[in-house]
Amino acid sequence: MKRAGVCINTWTITWDNLVSEQLLAVDLGLRTGFAILDGSGRLLSYQSRNFGTRSRLKKAIYSVLSEAPDITVVVIEGGGDLALPWISEIERRGLRVIQINAERWRSALLLSRHQRHGSDAKRNADVLARKIIDWSGAKRPTSLRHDAAEAICIGFWGVLHVRWLPEIAKELSLD
Repeated sequence: MKRAGVCINTWTITWDNLVSEQLLAVDLGLRTGFAILDGSGRLLSYQSRNFGTRSRLKKAIYSVLSEAPDITVVVIEGGGDLALPWISEIERRGLRVIQINAERWRSALLLSRHQRHGSDAKRNADVLARKIIDWSGAKRPTSLRHDAAEAICIGFWGVLHVRWLPEIAKELSLD
């Protein structure tokens, strides 16, 4: 059965998944991963964009945030000079911003044995992201870039952090 929905530039959001609050997760870098989750913790959309340069990334902030108008919270993994323009625009819009590092969401969502090395953490983030995609009923990827997979995990951490979702669903266990 095909779901009715709307495509906002490159984000596709289905009407039957909409919950009033939405969270945007950003795995910040020149290649940036994005994920949008709703108030029930379900993944609505995810993608990876290669901006190539800092100036193109900075110029894209306004349009990225405008493409998903129902966002109330933005979680950014990353910092430094790449994060400052994001934080400024998010605050200008009156949205809640949460800036974290990778260890914060990884320690909450991945077992310690799954994050001993950066490559282990990225591989297990991919596994968890695919479980979140399935659990959410989102479209399965043909290939999932690590930045998009991490954005999905960052977003899932975010919905737990803001208490939109009280606990991790059993289907998402990494045991």
